[in-house]
Amino acid sequence: MSIILNEKIQGRSSWKGTDLAKDDSWIYYLSEETIAALDKAVLHVQQKGLKAPDFKKEDFLIPGLAEVVDYFIDELENGQGFLLIRGLPMDRYTDDEAAIVYWGLGLHMGLPIIQSKNGELLGHIKNVGKDFNDNSKVRGYQTNVHLDYHTDLADVVGLLCLRKAKSGGLSSIASAVAIYNEILEKHPEYLDILYRPFAHDLRGEETKGQSPVVQTPIFSYYEGKLSCRYIRQYVESAQTKTGIPLSQEEIEAFDFIDSLTHDENFHIDMMMEPGDMQFVNNYTVFHSRTNFEDYEEEDKKRHLLRLWLMMPNGRKIAPDFEFYIGGVPIK
Repeated sequence: MSIILNEKIQGRSSWKGTDLAKDDSWIYYLSEETIAALDKAVLHVQQKGLKAPDFKKEDFLIPGLAEVVDYFIDELENGQGFLLIRGLPMDRYTDDEAAIVYWGLGLHMGLPIIQSKNGELLGHIKNVGKDFNDNSKVRGYQTNVHLDYHTDLADVVGLLCLRKAKSGGLSSIASAVAIYNEILEKHPEYLDILYRPFAHDLRGEETKGQSPVVQTPIFSYYEGKLSCRYIRQYVESAQTKTGIPLSQEEIEAFDFIDSLTHDENFHIDMMMEPGDMQFVNNYTVFHSRTNFEDYEEEDKKRHLLRLWLMMPNGRKIAPDFEFYIGGVPIK
């Protein structure tokens, strides 16, 4: 078990939803100049006969946006830990063109990594009619159910909204750092529990010969940085595979985390509009989604694209905090 941090963390990563709700300074609006530069980069990719994700960073030329990209990278690791980028002109972009922008921007921000053992680099978030209660195979993004606050398995997760649902599908985020500070103040006895390793269900993403569960703690403090990994549904479904139930103390610790993430003082809600790009640091921010109702027409259904990025300035994490998808270490 790693060293337990017993001091509150100060700074912009420890934010509360009530503070952010007072203004929209956390939304980055694309300028006309930035959109013009992105348009030019898209045209260059198309002239080469390429589509996302089948092109490289060198194919998406945005030399004039270096400072903007550097700001995004720094804000995700050293700032508030999330970005909402708004203003992509979906009224004149096709899905393929928007995907080129998104993939190209992601290449300049970090290194895309696979999101499943099938090797997906650009994930499609759509309800395909699967049942999330099928613990062995189904992941939440394949359904329309409410997803509890959790983290994903990379330095940063990004989403691009192509189309939103007929109703619902609200995105919510909460600072894991602010929640850690609250645990330290109100229930410091939970920290010893949350630094212990928990079995996490790989939900069918294990490769041949790999265990269907991996062991990783909820919190880790390593080389001066606090990191969080919280996927309660995966911990709970792992119990059926290990035969080891959670203790009452462990359940109480998880319940306290959930009570904080659902507290309106801690989280902030946003409806991602078509063209919105959201990027979240998985080690410092929880994210959630409400259930939604889709349109009947296939071309109107809710559809988001997802990236998992390893960042050039990403933190080092402890060996016991690694996680594996498709046999590839996510750290």
